[in-house]
Amino acid sequence: LDDVCIKMADGTDSGFSEGQPSAPVGSSEPLSPDMDPLNITTSTVDLEESLDMGAEGDSKSAGDDITTLTQTTLAGLRLDDALASDVHDLFVTVDDPEKHITNMESYITYRVTTKTTRSDYDSHEYVVRRRYQDFLWLRERLEATNPTHLIPPLPEKHSFRRLDRFSPEFLKTRQAALQKFLSRIVDHPTLSFNENLTIFLTAKAWELASHRKQAQGIMGKMGSSMRNMAAGYMLKNRSPEYATMQEYVNTFGAKMGTIDRINQRLLKEMMDYLQDLREFGPVFTLWSNSETELAPAMLGMAAGVEKCEKALEQQISDQEHVFAPPVKEYILYAEAMKAVLKRRDSIQMEYELTIEELNRKRNDREQLKVSDQSYSLGAFLGKDPEEVRQQKRTKLDSQIEELLKQVEVNNDQVECANADLKADLERWHRNKRRDTKEVFTELCDRNIQYYQECLSAWEETLQQINQKSELETSSTLATPSSSCPATPTLATPTTSITPPLPATPTKEGAEGETTEGQDGMQ
Repeated sequence: LDDVCIKMADGTDSGFSEGQPSAPVGSSEPLSPDMDPLNITTSTVDLEESLDMGAEGDSKSAGDDITTLTQTTLAGLRLDDALASDVHDLFVTVDDPEKHITNMESYITYRVTTKTTRSDYDSHEYVVRRRYQDFLWLRERLEATNPTHLIPPLPEKHSFRRLDRFSPEFLKTRQAALQKFLSRIVDHPTLSFNENLTIFLTAKAWELASHRKQAQGIMGKMGSSMRNMAAGYMLKNRSPEYATMQEYVNTFGAKMGTIDRINQRLLKEMMDYLQDLREFGPVFTLWSNSETELAPAMLGMAAGVEKCEKALEQQISDQEHVFAPPVKEYILYAEAMKAVLKRRDSIQMEYELTIEELNRKRNDREQLKVSDQSYSLGAFLGKDPEEVRQQKRTKLDSQIEELLKQVEVNNDQVECANADLKADLERWHRNKRRDTKEVFTELCDRNIQYYQECLSAWEETLQQINQKSELETSSTLATPSSSCPATPTLATPTTSITPPLPATPTKEGAEGETTEGQDGMQ
């Protein structure tokens, strides 16, 4: 695609079909379903038909009518892009993080192994070590040399929970993110052939350092950022297709940001719950020391809490290192897409400004035909007014001719930018669907496993408690019990003693006892 754009810019191969009417870049025609960025599908183009139609195209001379790329040429470019994406002759692996300590700083390098069969590489295998700043340099160079392509984002420099950047968990997550970054680049049909990628994969450490010193300065980056920012406000005729695309990107970034914030809150709540579980389990263990009969039940509760604690630790780890990184990546992807759209708007703005300048020069030439040059500066200097008019006309004709060429070049740049952006957006949607399915499937499976482990732990604890209760009940039923205490057995005396018989009460004594009994009842 870049070769075609360069040829069109040089005028050697415009790819225009004879008799094809020009289409203004900022036209406001209604969008077809195929152009909707929310409903992008892979186009299927007949190879023979596209080649036959492409053979009919020839260059058209520059004139007042500004020509553009035909639909056949764009279809051929998309077909070449689709075919190139199926070819895998470059494989890159990132592994083996290693810590380096110097007098000035401490940093981590990763081993980058490259295997390829491409002829532009001197060897079939390369092994180099790169640090995070080298990856950052590569992305900046890819963005500078391919402004109309969507460059994959790099992971953030710091971790999500401010983990130690030398911890194994952080290094594992960073390694996976860098691997995905390079994999997306080497699978890209255009970025994989960039010379900066070749330098990154093959150059030695001192060679890469010399290339990094030649990078664009801070002032150049600020100038590009200001120009891209101004393009969004100065652009007059943005196509509805790209306005819809911009709206989709903004909405997508906002939704992913909401998911990330909710995920961070969930992580915080799970960390608090984990801390409570760590304090909850020892309570039952200490309680069992003072309650002998309840000790088995208390120890069972402590074991259940401990199992839930381990399951929750794994759940937190997966939530942070499996689910959170893809969410962060697509938040950064949304920002990268916004940057590409701004650069595309900047290219169209230059095209529109060139069109305005061309129209202004044409108006000046028309006014020159009826204007009186007797009071011009040349006439005051003694020149003939007609000669002055002829000189101005010659100058305007030369400027108009240069502007016509510039308009053609800018128009080709806009069309190439549109084709690059559409192809990359289609590839991004395809990767997004695949990544989203994998991440959500992993999240569902992990939640099911977590709750199953907790359920199993509590069922086992409940079984132990019920089993202990049944044993106590059975032992209680097996032992006879009475509400009255057992009567002690007295020793039989050797001498029999007959107790005296009670005396027979008299009448007066009986009446006295009856009166005392009634008084007691009262």
